[in-house]
Amino acid sequence: MRITVTSVLVSNQEEALKFYTEKLGFVKKTDVPAGGARWLTVVSPDNPDGCELLLEPDGHPAAKPWKEALVNDGIPYTQFAVDDVRAEYERLRGLGVQFTQEPAEMGPVTTAVFDDTCGNLIQIVQLN
Repeated sequence: MRITVTSVLVSNQEEALKFYTEKLGFVKKTDVPAGGARWLTVVSPDNPDGCELLLEPDGHPAAKPWKEALVNDGIPYTQFAVDDVRAEYERLRGLGVQFTQEPAEMGPVTTAVFDDTCGNLIQIVQLN
């Protein structure tokens, strides 16, 4: 068994696609109509056949309150691995990405947390 697709709930698929590709550097893999929304996935350019991230609409009534509670408590929805958190923090800040946590060493990892503009906090992490 392996993970092939995971999701992040987004308030606007088009805005999410723009942020996740233009700011974070992922590439669009799948984009097909799915009812009133799209099956819209992105992947790492370093692993285009790897795990896909589904930019899933947050239209379910429970999604928005749950996302708001996570943000209010400062809890990231998910995390992405990077080679150098400090370098990625500087690169993303230069692109206008808003961080809620600057790079911080936490034992075996260094982390930082940013707002994905689609209702989520996302953590980047590097193994020290």
